[in-house]
Amino acid sequence: MKISSKLTQALSKALSSLKFPSKEISLSPPNNSEFGDLSTSLALTLTKDLNQNPIEIATMIVDNLKIPKNLIDEVTVTKPGFINFKISKKYYHEILNEILNVKKYGSGNSGKEKRANVEFVSANPTGPLTIGHGRNAVLGDCIANILEWNGYSVTREYYYNDAGRQMRILSQSVEARYFEQLGKKFLFPEDGYQGTYIKNIAQSVIDKYGNKLKKDDARFLSEAEQSIFNDIKKSLSTLNIIFDEFVNEKTFYETGEIDQLLAELKNKDLIYEKDGATWFKSTALGKEQDRVYIKKTGEPTYRVPDTAYHKNKIDRGYDLIVDIFGADHMDTYPDVLLALNALGISTDHIKVLLYQFVTLMRAGEKVKMSTRKANFVTLDELVDEVGADVVRYFFIMRGMNSHLNFDIDLAKDQSEKNPVYYLQYAHARICNILKHADSKKELTDLDYDTNLLNHSCEIELIKNLEKFPEIIKSVHNSLEPHIISTYLHETANRFHKFYAECHVLTEDTNLSMARIALVKGTKIVINNGLEILGISAPEKM
Repeated sequence: MKISSKLTQALSKALSSLKFPSKEISLSPPNNSEFGDLSTSLALTLTKDLNQNPIEIATMIVDNLKIPKNLIDEVTVTKPGFINFKISKKYYHEILNEILNVKKYGSGNSGKEKRANVEFVSANPTGPLTIGHGRNAVLGDCIANILEWNGYSVTREYYYNDAGRQMRILSQSVEARYFEQLGKKFLFPEDGYQGTYIKNIAQSVIDKYGNKLKKDDARFLSEAEQSIFNDIKKSLSTLNIIFDEFVNEKTFYETGEIDQLLAELKNKDLIYEKDGATWFKSTALGKEQDRVYIKKTGEPTYRVPDTAYHKNKIDRGYDLIVDIFGADHMDTYPDVLLALNALGISTDHIKVLLYQFVTLMRAGEKVKMSTRKANFVTLDELVDEVGADVVRYFFIMRGMNSHLNFDIDLAKDQSEKNPVYYLQYAHARICNILKHADSKKELTDLDYDTNLLNHSCEIELIKNLEKFPEIIKSVHNSLEPHIISTYLHETANRFHKFYAECHVLTEDTNLSMARIALVKGTKIVINNGLEILGISAPEKM
């Protein structure tokens, strides 16, 4: 709250005028709301320094406080030495006016003239996106939105590998189904990719090339990759997720950036050969064991191209680089940063976010899944069943460090038990109220006077709306979208209470206009929050 910073400044000046020691000042709501809206234990922290009674210290501080007018109605001191502030209603009336008049209420400028890169999803094109990829996708898009709301110019980036063992198995799987559907002998690869999508790709290859392809034809892979990538992009578009850049791991081999990386590490004596493999000497940098960089087969581990890729991102001059990985990357991503640091490259502006995985629940039971056996629920299937808004909200309504149980039955519920429905219903109700107000001729051309808003439910709602800019600042630091979803749910809750207690359209036209202003302010905040989360704000439900 703005008022917290103003009170902190006033308290700090009071300490200075009294020549008291400087202390960290914190303000929070008192345990007993009758004492006021905010309270500080500042006097208690000064007891040892001054060897005085905290009540006396608190009283001296209050006597020296100079607080701007229209901010505080009352300042009191309570045992054992708390200073309490009762905020003026006029302050909240001014806040509502600000919400109504600011072009984009809640937006910040901490990222102004800065560039950010957010890498997310980054699934290799071996099959359709699953619910696990979905959480990554929605988190990444919301985080990009959060950064944009704080002033950053954001590049959404998708990094993938279309080579290596996974892709070879994909090619062999399509090849086997191709020959099978042509009635020829085939050998399905061990750990091959199963599922209808492989058969569909094989059929599309037949439709395009007939029976002309031979074993190990490169077109099995190229057709599979193109088909799967098209499906991935379509799946993401259903959630309104659009990428600015697609970066292929292969690029860094072709440009020589990987060879250059290995040469630079070798010059620092951090690369060596052993047992036919190439190793990164991470023990020389404080790790417990060295890491394989290139296997005996000549195939590099992910660390090599990923390190080159991150060096490339740093070279592109981003002020902030965000990576969104599953929890299984916990033990591996530090090696990338370690190698870059060893080359004298700062990684302080790289934020790695790890999210826990998703369990799909249906009728209270866990849905068992296996990607390789194609026994999984695709992201498309999930969106088809519960809708894009629900999918987006459910994927970010818990902190990313928490395991997420995606309850299908709750997601399909269209009652207030469903948090998405509850939130969107508040917005739809607001739109209905405003539409109704527009039809009232007696309200035409009237101005609103927010000073008429004095009911406790009105003030509590404005208090909640005021928090929005601080919420945006908070999520800029934490990059945790669930903070916004939690806040919006509380806002909807406050609005529903206000609606139940205070009739918006009354015989008192001036009071009606004031309450219409509050409804409009609530709509602005809910709209802005939903926009960041990428969730629609329906006018009817």
